[in-house]
Amino acid sequence: MNPYMSHDARILEVKDLTPREKLFTLRFVDPEVGANFSFRPGQFVIVDVRGFGEFPISLCSSPTRKGYLQLCIRKAGRMTKFIHGMKEGDIIGIRGPYGNGFPMERMEGSNLILVAGGLGMAPLRSVLWYAIDTGKYGHVHLFYGTKAYEDILFRDEVIHLLKHGEAMNCSVKLAYEVESPSCIYLERGFSDRVCRGVVTDLFRGEEFNVNNTYALICGPPVMYRFVIRELLDRRLSPGRIYMTLERRMRCGVGKCGHCIVGTSVSIKYICQDGPVFTYWDALSTRGLI
Repeated sequence: MNPYMSHDARILEVKDLTPREKLFTLRFVDPEVGANFSFRPGQFVIVDVRGFGEFPISLCSSPTRKGYLQLCIRKAGRMTKFIHGMKEGDIIGIRGPYGNGFPMERMEGSNLILVAGGLGMAPLRSVLWYAIDTGKYGHVHLFYGTKAYEDILFRDEVIHLLKHGEAMNCSVKLAYEVESPSCIYLERGFSDRVCRGVVTDLFRGEEFNVNNTYALICGPPVMYRFVIRELLDRRLSPGRIYMTLERRMRCGVGKCGHCIVGTSVSIKYICQDGPVFTYWDALSTRGLI
């Protein structure tokens, strides 16, 4: 697909995930465009609201689920407030996909540790269901840190995996910061996997085969340093730690210059070279994280 061309997509469903986030399920109006659209987990698209503006956002659905794509959109400004007011049947534009995505082929046969914080669950959901659907990976560990029960993205899916994930070679651990009756009830049912705290608390007692494990991280910037420290303490190689820096995505094609980080020795364009990087990239590029 032409990376500069926007294609019409119809909103099939709008679902409230939290008070601030909605899940939009889309299908391209032109069946040929839909049939030719492909992406890898970790890539993103540009949402074009005609006559209003556009913004970048990661795809949160899996490439294994054909015929539609999904976007988790947080109401955070003028553009996102406008799109939150759109309904089923409305048309928006989609161009892309952009970026490199996660190297799913390289990680086949290995265990995956997915570490999500807050809205970071959205792009990692694409990896999660891709791994489960294809069955090409070892055990999938999901460590998810959230503010409160009401802020859990894809709550039904997370709770379903808490109950039945082992049958799909997947285990979930959940940390919450603000106590509520719902969280207390959830913790009583899964005391070994649900706790009050931050996402790094979920690493307690966990040991991994560092030669057969990859870690994938997405969340608020402050989270990265502490999660990476936990992984390095367990001797996971920096080359096996992947981060998606979706918060720095802009035009998608590296022309606006807003996504540039680094120095003359090592310059990265988040939209083109990323948004997925290894920790080795972060060590060699100033300001990447």
